[in-house]
Amino acid sequence: MIVAGIGSRKGVSAAEVVAALDAALARAGIARDAVGALATPAVKGGEPGITAAATALGLPLVLVPQKTLEAAAGRTLTTSDRVIALMGVPSASETAALAACGPDGKLIAPRTAVGPVTCALARREPAP
Repeated sequence: MIVAGIGSRKGVSAAEVVAALDAALARAGIARDAVGALATPAVKGGEPGITAAATALGLPLVLVPQKTLEAAAGRTLTTSDRVIALMGVPSASETAALAACGPDGKLIAPRTAVGPVTCALARREPAP
């Protein structure tokens, strides 16, 4: 399953979230229907634009707790000084995607920024 991790500034719209998702998918050459969930840091759970995007796409929204984000931080590929200062992790979207996939999740597309939203893609590897 592919999980799209979403990071954003406050007050983003659903359209901005979907635009970032579509850009990340296009960059990775992946169809939208391959995505099984959106994930975002739990502190973003109150963002109406993220919630509305998940609803519009018919996808579950996984709210990732801070400690779980931190546990995935060593597997990210990019770093944002702003996100480190605000959240204590290198990338909100990458850590959310990886954490939602579990410890065996693999980042398949680093964060793509479109305006105030970032999106990263991770895949949950099947158990052996």
